[in-house]
Amino acid sequence: MPSFFPGMDPFIEMQEWSDFHATYMTVIRELLAPQVRPRYVVRVERRVYLEEPFEEPDQIVPDVAILARPGFSRSSSGTALLTEPSAAIAPVECLLPEAEEHHEYYLVLRDRETLRIVTLIELLSPTNKRAGSEGREQYLEKREEILQSRTNLVELDLLRGGQRLPMQAALPPGDYYALVRRGWRRRRAAVYAWTLRQSMPPIPVPLQKEEPEPTLDLQAAFNLTFDRAAYQDSLDYSQAIQPPAGAEDADWIRELLTASRDRLRR
Repeated sequence: MPSFFPGMDPFIEMQEWSDFHATYMTVIRELLAPQVRPRYVVRVERRVYLEEPFEEPDQIVPDVAILARPGFSRSSSGTALLTEPSAAIAPVECLLPEAEEHHEYYLVLRDRETLRIVTLIELLSPTNKRAGSEGREQYLEKREEILQSRTNLVELDLLRGGQRLPMQAALPPGDYYALVRRGWRRRRAAVYAWTLRQSMPPIPVPLQKEEPEPTLDLQAAFNLTFDRAAYQDSLDYSQAIQPPAGAEDADWIRELLTASRDRLRR
């Protein structure tokens, strides 16, 4: 069964993003590979990084701490004096904070003969858009490396939430974005923007300069992903979407879901 939404399903963002991210990239490879072979190969690759669990980035845990010992005070000369006897204190076992491991999948198009990366396709994750996170800092560093090279970059932002990645000019209005940067155009990129109510657009995938560009149908990839993963069985449409929709979009979502459920009952 297809999604109730004409384009991106906003309920995936909070409920099924991890699975969607991995599956969507695999489906994109499946759609692109026949268009670029045999000269290019399309491969799924993965980056792994650790992110500290603290909610506040400024929270620091010291390596060494000097603590006052209960039951002791100091004289004016600095000598420790016993003030009163203390009862034995039993230890309580606690868990120490542990950095969380994140996996992000992306696609590379390589020249089959030289294995040189020609095009990189990225699907942004929530950590890429979380201000101050390790995932964002690492991704921005990698992004800058690409922008200083001749490698093409296709960057997909199918998340309504989080902080948009930096641009020199304001992005056009929209809920979702696709950026296509051709390596020979340096810092210039084509930006595709669409709203929650629109279908995803087909976009070009650049290869070598002067070569015909294959088309990546983002909506077809989404429909295939949604069908294969059967997200209709797991998504809870009674929950409020995050981030919250504006008043008009919230009304539209309620009407859309009500109409869709009525059709299913018939």
